[in-house]
Amino acid sequence: MIRKMILVLILALLAAALLAAKPTAKPAAKPAAKPAAKPAKPATPAPAQPSQKGEEVCVLKTSLGTMVFRFFDHDAPKTSANFKRLVRKGFYDGKIFYRVVSGHVIQGGDGGESDEPKVPAEVNSHLHVEGAVGLARGMDPDSGSTEFYICLAPRQHLDGKFTVFGQLVEGTDVLEKIGAVEVEERVEDGVAMNRPKTPVVIEKATIERRVLPAS
Repeated sequence: MIRKMILVLILALLAAALLAAKPTAKPAAKPAAKPAAKPAKPATPAPAQPSQKGEEVCVLKTSLGTMVFRFFDHDAPKTSANFKRLVRKGFYDGKIFYRVVSGHVIQGGDGGESDEPKVPAEVNSHLHVEGAVGLARGMDPDSGSTEFYICLAPRQHLDGKFTVFGQLVEGTDVLEKIGAVEVEERVEDGVAMNRPKTPVVIEKATIERRVLPAS
């Protein structure tokens, strides 16, 4: 009996020793928390482009005052673009209004002596009213280039024959003053080519952008 008890005791001790030697399972480590992502910075908007208000006009500073005219870009695009090109290169600076016919037109340019390209006719619905700006030409409708005129009065007989590419918006008094200068009367091939006795000079021509009333 005593031997059985001793044997049971020994077996119990061995069992306890085996249990104590078995490693205790550690709980699984939690994955390290990832740092929270920084909120994305809002995209920087592109700098706003300055709005181009108004429309391009030609400013003619003459020896008798300043005139300003608007362009009919939609109705005479090639003529308008060519005139602006000439102005920007300084073509008209120092040129004169070499033809002044009272009640008709004043005309300026180079007298057709330059090698500037010709512009095809762009006859449109704009009329030759006072202050209308047109492209002068020879017998060929597509021979216009640098010569331009400004009407001193309505000239209905020119409507539908010549390209009107602009209209005076400032300086009507200057136009009238130029139209009233003393001239040397001339007729060439049946056309009045009266020349001012005192030159009327285009001192400076520039292209500016202005807000104007709708035409």
